[in-house]
Amino acid sequence: MKKRVAILISGRGSNMTALIEAAEAKDYPAEIALVISNRPDAPGLASARAAGVATAIVDHTRFGDEREAFEHALDGELRKSRIDLVCLAGFMRLLTPWFVTRWSGRMLNIHPSLLPQFKGLQTHRRALEAGMKRHGATVHFVVPEMDSGPIVAQDSVAVREGDTEETLAARVLELEHKLYPRALRAVAEGRTES
Repeated sequence: MKKRVAILISGRGSNMTALIEAAEAKDYPAEIALVISNRPDAPGLASARAAGVATAIVDHTRFGDEREAFEHALDGELRKSRIDLVCLAGFMRLLTPWFVTRWSGRMLNIHPSLLPQFKGLQTHRRALEAGMKRHGATVHFVVPEMDSGPIVAQDSVAVREGDTEETLAARVLELEHKLYPRALRAVAEGRTES
């Protein structure tokens, strides 16, 4: 039985698209059952609908500073759709320990660095400033501490002479589009430990 997956997005959802396309393969062990955005204007919602995937909006601005109230609404959408696994794909909200614990071992994130290096934002700039020879992406289980959960998969690209944040980011994003579907497959098949 295929695992039912929800993807959480805030923007264009390029990693979401890579996951949807991968899940179209008959032998893929997961189906993308739902895409949820915290932003009603996220361009990725239209892409998901065009691919025939159900969508929902849980607008975080409606909850003010009540982060857990927002997350209870989010959790309600996930449970209503009988979701097994959650993939964060450009979801620009820090989640509280309540939500992370509720989905412990069943929620993945992709981060544009070779964790544990460069947690947080501006990873490409920081990699260039540090003179790194390789830079990449990591898929990991989500834990309460940001960008710190058990690693499922990593891959890297060479940092080239003359690279800018933009050129490096573009190559890492291309890598992410291959890495995330591979990692989700491993988790859906039960070949990982959270």
